Amino acid sequence: MAKPDPHQRTRRDHALETAEDYVEAVAEFIDSKGNCRVGDLAGFFGVSHVTVSRIVGRLVGEGLLKTEPYRPITLTAKGKKLAEKSWKRHQIVHEFLLALGVDEATAALDTEGIEHHVSPKTLEKLQALTRRLNDEI
Repeated sequence: MAKPDPHQRTRRDHALETAEDYVEAVAEFIDSKGNCRVGDLAGFFGVSHVTVSRIVGRLVGEGLLKTEPYRPITLTAKGKKLAEKSWKRHQIVHEFLLALGVDEATAALDTEGIEHHVSPKTLEKLQALTRRLNDEI
């Protein structure tokens, strides 16, 4: 029997990180200012317009985003679903770190690293523990 590769899940998770970050950012821009453009994402992620254009093109191909030249970027139904799932996971991890007493700035940075690599089962436990910790306060 072949031994499971412990890094396989991590590699798979890394492949989804960019997609999750981008759909979440697109959703945030649409919610906050009504639309999202390449320049918004370039500024947000601190990367070039070319980098954003390439990533957006890939995500269009994956059915997560829609866009046309000189038009705003929008989410497909599949992209909205992923953005909602990513945002919820982000919130659970962030609230957990804050409940542990981690300061806001550190929690914000650490959440970005942790949120993509936590399993649904662990996320459920983090959420339950956060509720208990907050109830004790």
